[in-house]
Amino acid sequence: MRIGDAHQTYVQAEALFTNFQQRMLVALFVALIAFPFFADEYWVYLACLVAIHIVSTTGLNILTGYTGLISVGQAAFMSVGAYTVAILEIHVGTSFIFNLIVAGAVSAGLGVIFGVPSLRVKGLYLAIATIAASFILHFLYVNGPPVLGGARGLSMPPARLFGHDLSRPFQLYWLFVPIMMLSVVAAANLFRTRIGRAFIAIRDRDISAEVLGIPLLKYKLLSFALSSFYAGVAGGMWAYFFRVVTPESFPLIYSVFFLAAVIVGGMGTILGGILGAIFMTVIPEILKLMVSYMTFIPDATAQLSPIRTIVFGALIIGFLLFEPQGLAEIWRHIRRFFHLWPFRK
Repeated sequence: MRIGDAHQTYVQAEALFTNFQQRMLVALFVALIAFPFFADEYWVYLACLVAIHIVSTTGLNILTGYTGLISVGQAAFMSVGAYTVAILEIHVGTSFIFNLIVAGAVSAGLGVIFGVPSLRVKGLYLAIATIAASFILHFLYVNGPPVLGGARGLSMPPARLFGHDLSRPFQLYWLFVPIMMLSVVAAANLFRTRIGRAFIAIRDRDISAEVLGIPLLKYKLLSFALSSFYAGVAGGMWAYFFRVVTPESFPLIYSVFFLAAVIVGGMGTILGGILGAIFMTVIPEILKLMVSYMTFIPDATAQLSPIRTIVFGALIIGFLLFEPQGLAEIWRHIRRFFHLWPFRK
């Protein structure tokens, strides 16, 4: 094959693949619109939960995946957003979108405070510092002012839009999915800016970044603020979804859940945050359904529950062993295979 023919074949393959990508995006958009009309309410409920987790995981990926700062306090910052929304909804009665923005802003401010140690410590030491946020906030929720509800927490009314209550998953789906898509697009475009490139430079070599004139404290605190803003918005969505916020709603293990989602999905990729959140949310439910269908085993759900947990843990370990860069890298391998198929003869 001549060089000119090979180049023409490659250009044609590139055009076909681009066209395929565009069609896939259109198909995905149509699927998201049609999904709640054809799916069972349980799966719509799960889709809303996935949307919440994608927002929070994307925020943590900005901090951990792109800036290289380990945080085990994402659930704590989500709790700040949830309590902010609950208080505003109960005592002020402001609109749904306004409450979420305020929840994100309050969480961002708190994230800046807990991000101050990042200038002096990193790695596991920084992770321990962020864990402190969980304990401090839990103590505040239980022993703080009465407006926080104490150990019993807060019960809040449903979200309202144009005078209508939005309490069912089907109704909330049309709010949560657009918010999730907006947050993902915003994060993706962030890394085309000077701020995003500074985050990546700090992750790759913070000392060299400082030598090049990047103020480390400023950008580290900004990364904490952005990550916490996402967590606050996700926490506000969580509050509207469950409508009961207690000090026990956001345990430390929930933060580990988000960190695992970032690692399994692929650190430092927007797609990784999405795939990791979907994996960590949906796979346990699929395993639960598979166990429930084993009717030939007496009391299968109770008997096989430990096995289900072991299988889920084994899947995570398998990804870490065989594809450390996560689900996003597996997707890249698939894309590359089909992208280059004309030249595999």
